[in-house]
Amino acid sequence: MRYIDEFQDPDLARRLLDDIHSIVTRPWALMEVCGGQTHTIIRHGIDQLLPEQVELIHGPGCPVCVTPLEVIDKALEIASRPEVIFCSFGDMLRVPGTGRDLFQVRSAGGDVRVVYSPLDALRIAQENPRREVVFFGIGFETTAPPNAMTVYQARKLNIPNFSLLVSHVRVPPAIEAIMESPSCRVQAFLAAGHVCSVMGLGEYPELAERYRVPIVVTGFEPLDILEGVRRTVRQLERGEHTVDNAYQRAVRPEGNPAAQAMLEDVFEVTDRAWRGIGVIPRSGWRLSPRYRQYDAEYRFSVTGIDTREPAECRSGEVLQGLLKPHECEAFGTTCTPRNPLGATMVSSEGACAAYYLYRRLDLTTPSLEASTVV
Repeated sequence: MRYIDEFQDPDLARRLLDDIHSIVTRPWALMEVCGGQTHTIIRHGIDQLLPEQVELIHGPGCPVCVTPLEVIDKALEIASRPEVIFCSFGDMLRVPGTGRDLFQVRSAGGDVRVVYSPLDALRIAQENPRREVVFFGIGFETTAPPNAMTVYQARKLNIPNFSLLVSHVRVPPAIEAIMESPSCRVQAFLAAGHVCSVMGLGEYPELAERYRVPIVVTGFEPLDILEGVRRTVRQLERGEHTVDNAYQRAVRPEGNPAAQAMLEDVFEVTDRAWRGIGVIPRSGWRLSPRYRQYDAEYRFSVTGIDTREPAECRSGEVLQGLLKPHECEAFGTTCTPRNPLGATMVSSEGACAAYYLYRRLDLTTPSLEASTVV
């Protein structure tokens, strides 16, 4: 890839769309796994350009969105302690916990800092040896390796005042959980290219065969998405269900062995709760016993926290692909990016945020016109 414009070419997009229109003969429901792909789809109106028989369902691919409320509350509890410097990426600061968020903790005097890398947090720990420094480690297989490397470095450099609050999740068990749901309508998946660039394709063929669903690895630009849809629809129309790599410029079948080795050393697979979905077996990571001393949850004994999602928030249904964001009664009224009820509205990769940012006016136009006529 030389220029990103090559993957936003309108003429090539039209040719791909024409090809998709020419091959589709029946209704198909495809789920894009990644929240970044969701934002590309909504921003460029890709779902509106596809044949009406092709439905794109938004999956639980936003790392901020799936971080469970219990973990958010644990972060709030730790960040409120006077001896702690709590470090996080900026998109976590507005995610609502039970009654408050990290911004409110900071405004109340908590030392909450936005960093751009977990290594920034490690540097802060070195500069503040009398303070406890905690980094909020969330995300899928993409962000797990640098967080693992930071813990590895903390141990190697003997930095005792650093710890990691872990909420890492894995994509393949989530696909399995979606397909096992009685309400599942998904017939194929657009897999996340950046996840596969780390982990490779090894876990997907068994899922494609067991559930008889095509899984096509795609990137994040408009032409990436359209090519992924084209390959997926072609498989569905032919009755095929294989793993196809449409993102070869970034994804190798074996993934990144060095990153995988770091994950295997620092983390161990565990059951993990997903916000709005529940516990998915073997769908996450936690620090292995060898690195347990750097586990903030263990270090600060934040257990027994009772949480409850707002009754009016339907983000769990959005994350499972059962509901489009604008179909929620709170969308754009009691739930906005400024006052979010759930993480799907505040996250930069959340489906609700995408609809609010790129499609809010379209969704509200009919009611405005109706009121004008009256």
